[in-house]
Amino acid sequence: MNLKEMMSESPYHRWLGVELVTIELGKVVVTMKFREEFLGSDDRTNVHGGIIATLADITACFAMMSETNRDAPNVNLHVDYLRMAKPDKALTATGKVVKAGRMMGIADVEIHDEDGRLIAVGRSTTVNNAPPRETLTKG
Repeated sequence: MNLKEMMSESPYHRWLGVELVTIELGKVVVTMKFREEFLGSDDRTNVHGGIIATLADITACFAMMSETNRDAPNVNLHVDYLRMAKPDKALTATGKVVKAGRMMGIADVEIHDEDGRLIAVGRSTTVNNAPPRETLTKG
């Protein structure tokens, strides 16, 4: 399974500009450069929380895939926002597998800005024995 290739196969991932920079067994690092479309308001105070949650989701799933070598769709995601992400700052997410079970898995994510400030933490539950995506999207 080529995770870098999988990351770039998604039009959404390409639009976000996420980049898989580190892949280890059970751990990945994903970066995302700032874009104006990520702003939560026109007054440029912060990045929208949905962008941060999306980065956590992507990172957790790819961390699990690095461990299981299988697709690992997210079935639950919890994000704690610790401070606002400022505009014009890249974000870096580090995802680590906590447990890679036969059926389900747990991965934790930390998201920092380029100044090293901890922006958010997340925990994801993934399905580690999911059928092919084509099956999941039927009917």
